[in-house]
Amino acid sequence: MTTHAATPEQRLQELGLSLPAPRQAAGNYVGCVRAGSLLFTAGQGTDEYRGKLGDDVSVETGYLAARQCMLNLLAVVKAEIGELSRVKRVVKILGFVNSAPDFTDQPKVMNGASDLLVQIFGEKGRHGRSAVGMAQLPHNNAVEVEMILEIEE
Repeated sequence: MTTHAATPEQRLQELGLSLPAPRQAAGNYVGCVRAGSLLFTAGQGTDEYRGKLGDDVSVETGYLAARQCMLNLLAVVKAEIGELSRVKRVVKILGFVNSAPDFTDQPKVMNGASDLLVQIFGEKGRHGRSAVGMAQLPHNNAVEVEMILEIEE
């Protein structure tokens, strides 16, 4: 059972999850940028999930892809700020879903990222969100996610 005193890292462990090593930027950009107490991440895809939702990827698999994107994002955040307990609030996430032309369940896919944030951070993990369909994503990723966090100084 998750306790209120548990750290985000402990909650991840209770869920049977761990953070991967931070992925390297695929171009001339950085994984995240601080502006005052806000942290803006670059988008993160996955190495595991490829294809189009509504074509060769199911909503259930897309949900897992969005969750893995969030784990990849949290790895970058942890590398930047040291401890996830320094996250004061998840402000917003933006999810890009590689979608077949008639696919309209982008929000169900992005629940994979949103649900994980609430499981890890509780009320601090509730956030604004956009979930949009894209004609294509780099490397045929099924999902890509970016986020904005408020962090403790």
